[in-house]
Amino acid sequence: MDDFPITYNKAELIAKLKEIDAQGFVRNTRKGNVGGVGNTLEDLLGIKENNLPIPNAAEWELKTQRIDTTSLTTLFHVEPSPRALRFVPQIFLLKYGWPHKEAGKKYSNNEMSFRQTIHGTTPSDRGFKVVIDRKARKILISFDSTQISPRHAEWLETVKTRVGLGELNPQPYWGFDDLEHKAGTKLINCFYVQAEAKEIDGEEYYHYVKVLMLQKFSFRKFLNALEKGIILIDFDARTGHNHGTKFRMRQECWPMLYEKVTTIP
Repeated sequence: MDDFPITYNKAELIAKLKEIDAQGFVRNTRKGNVGGVGNTLEDLLGIKENNLPIPNAAEWELKTQRIDTTSLTTLFHVEPSPRALRFVPQIFLLKYGWPHKEAGKKYSNNEMSFRQTIHGTTPSDRGFKVVIDRKARKILISFDSTQISPRHAEWLETVKTRVGLGELNPQPYWGFDDLEHKAGTKLINCFYVQAEAKEIDGEEYYHYVKVLMLQKFSFRKFLNALEKGIILIDFDARTGHNHGTKFRMRQECWPMLYEKVTTIP
């Protein structure tokens, strides 16, 4: 790794990425690491922990993804307002939660769960949906008891007893200004590299076949992606632990969030 230059300018980085592409499939340098596709590229570039050694590096990141994967990628973590209410553990979990599948086994008999991945197109099978109020400049979570799957009828009766079947009151939300700042500091300009993966003799190999240069994050496009179900909000809490509220995105959608997309030939 010490043989690589301390810094790249953009042209040098692009040239290096083309050189890596020309190598074809290269072996995973981090055996047993689920993040091998990104870590291997970092090793090939001679960099550490996504720290691009180019001028103004704080304004650039390296993002890698496997081609044709269906997993969601986490953009960032941020809890909803009103923060003082600790909405997820104190309201969602207590008033809308359900028995954890490991209650009485791994956890105590009364362990509860609230796990939902929701978006702006249709309500989840438990009636939760993302709503964007552009006039109030808020992203809200809405609850509609008429949209709940019949298989959750027993749970619905418990919600009726605990809190009633009306809209969430208050509704958890993220203000546009706060969220734009959060997103803007996380989704900065980046080199977005996609790789094919295959197994050879029990070892994983990657071919870094596509490079895009993404510039100027757009909060307007972020909101549109959230509304269209491309970006989702993921709640994952149980009685013993809140794993945090995540904004997550469907694969291969990074370019949709930026004003300028340049394909590196």
